[in-house]
Amino acid sequence: MDKKTVIVRGGGDLATGVIYVLFKAGFKVISLETEMPSAIRRTVSFCEAVYEGSSEIEGIKCVLCSDVNEALSENEKGNVAMLNDKACDILEHIRPYALVDAILAKKNLGTNRDMADIVIALGPGFEAGRDADIVIETMRGHNLGRMYETGSAIPNTGVPGLIAGHSSDRVIHAEHKGILYNRAAIGDVVKEGDTIAVIRDESGMEHPVRATFTGLLRGLIRDGYPVTAGFKIADIDARTEEHDNCFTISDKARSLGGSVLCAIMYLANKKKINREEE
Repeated sequence: MDKKTVIVRGGGDLATGVIYVLFKAGFKVISLETEMPSAIRRTVSFCEAVYEGSSEIEGIKCVLCSDVNEALSENEKGNVAMLNDKACDILEHIRPYALVDAILAKKNLGTNRDMADIVIALGPGFEAGRDADIVIETMRGHNLGRMYETGSAIPNTGVPGLIAGHSSDRVIHAEHKGILYNRAAIGDVVKEGDTIAVIRDESGMEHPVRATFTGLLRGLIRDGYPVTAGFKIADIDARTEEHDNCFTISDKARSLGGSVLCAIMYLANKKKINREEE
């Protein structure tokens, strides 16, 4: 067992909150991502390293690596490492101290309790005690961050949490299949009806993506990304004065990070797993 390393499946905005907390707590973190991450809150998602080679958020640098040895080397340099490893093949080379599924796919994409001595999963789609040792609640509200040792998180409702009086209308989904081209940037204040992007279909026709209300464009999928109808592509926040929120880890992400850290410490004590080097 590598007693310093935690593997986090996922590198989106919520996974980034988890990675941030674990890194600050002294763990070496390797994040696993797909070859084409689709985060909309890109300015606070380490998965942008897949496209840019590296990503820095709140003073922590994440570097895309070509293999496990390079990832471990980046960890030694004091950076978060990222690998294109959808299938979690890294486990053929190292056994981490803990593994966290923070993909937030609303379903289990292959995580199981045999992957590490400590396995934690975020959100619906997992059963504590079967798929993971602990499942963390991700639904906004009273139970956000709650640790379940049995049972599951609240099932996906398909309805975004309420923020400043807006819920479903604050998240924008593609209405057409095609390539998305941005006409606005994260951090912009947009007015209701403004064109924030266009989707160019196979025929070359461009379909405008319009702001649903006046607010701060907090999330927008990467320019040139191929989307399908129903794909989540943007997020608007009515709190236009909260510009800095677009570039810092959210309260929800930090809460989940704290819960994951607590769960790891709790399970280490419960299972009598020593973190110190022998």
